[in-house]
Amino acid sequence: MPRTKMIKVQIEGGKASTAPPLGPALTEVGLDPAEVVAKINEMTKPYEGLTVDVKIFVDLDTKRYRIELGLPTTTSLLLKFAGASEPSGDPMHNKVGDIKLEDVVKVAIMKKPQLTAKSLKAAVKTILGTARAIGLTVNGKDPKDVLKEVEEGAHDELLKRYEEEWAKAYSGVSV
Repeated sequence: MPRTKMIKVQIEGGKASTAPPLGPALTEVGLDPAEVVAKINEMTKPYEGLTVDVKIFVDLDTKRYRIELGLPTTTSLLLKFAGASEPSGDPMHNKVGDIKLEDVVKVAIMKKPQLTAKSLKAAVKTILGTARAIGLTVNGKDPKDVLKEVEEGAHDELLKRYEEEWAKAYSGVSV
């Protein structure tokens, strides 16, 4: 039975450091803090400006470790892209911001580990639903109308540009 320890920290995306509490905790379990922090920063770079929960699971015997991210909510990611502070209390009549469809695609890629969508197109449709529910427009339109355009293939070129990134999107890292 492996002996394991979990180290849990909250960091701003892309800004983990070897300063306490993380550096000493990593040293205590026999890991190279600079190496682990570099991996964490690489994994969390897309979430700059947002707080990310990070869990590091360490096998104390082999020194192998696995990093898991607690991702920001879809709502917080969409609001960040829109430059809005909070969702609309009346999303059908009071819009709080506008985002580009490309931003929706980026959020879909970031949220891939938590989505059940099997394709980027399906993930984008899910994120469009959230955008509508919180009072955002997409490309100046109601997200429902953009969703219809996506279903009809009007944005296939844009989606194709991100297919490779979707395929490689984070799904956990073990070292």
